[in-house]
Amino acid sequence: MKKFAMTCVRALGLAALMALPASAAEVTSVGVTSAVGAGLAVIGAGLGIGLLAKGAVESIGRQPEAAGAIQTNMIIAAALIEGLAFFAVYVCMSQNPFGN
Repeated sequence: MKKFAMTCVRALGLAALMALPASAAEVTSVGVTSAVGAGLAVIGAGLGIGLLAKGAVESIGRQPEAAGAIQTNMIIAAALIEGLAFFAVYVCMSQNPFGN
């Protein structure tokens, strides 16, 4: 699994390097590296919310009488994760490493 992950990271890095323009004058919008960063942020948030929901459903299945408290905590945590994902996407998309 670790070898596969490293291969994916290398492939993403190579794709990002190939997508960079030859000079800074050609950069007019968000680069591929920013889009890859934003995509990774969204994928990470999706996985995090999915694992959160999985744990909450399992907990409710084990202890149905605590369903209200578990659901409330799950919704708050999901909102915080989603807010962090939006912030990460904003930061990634507003970066221009070649700008002045």
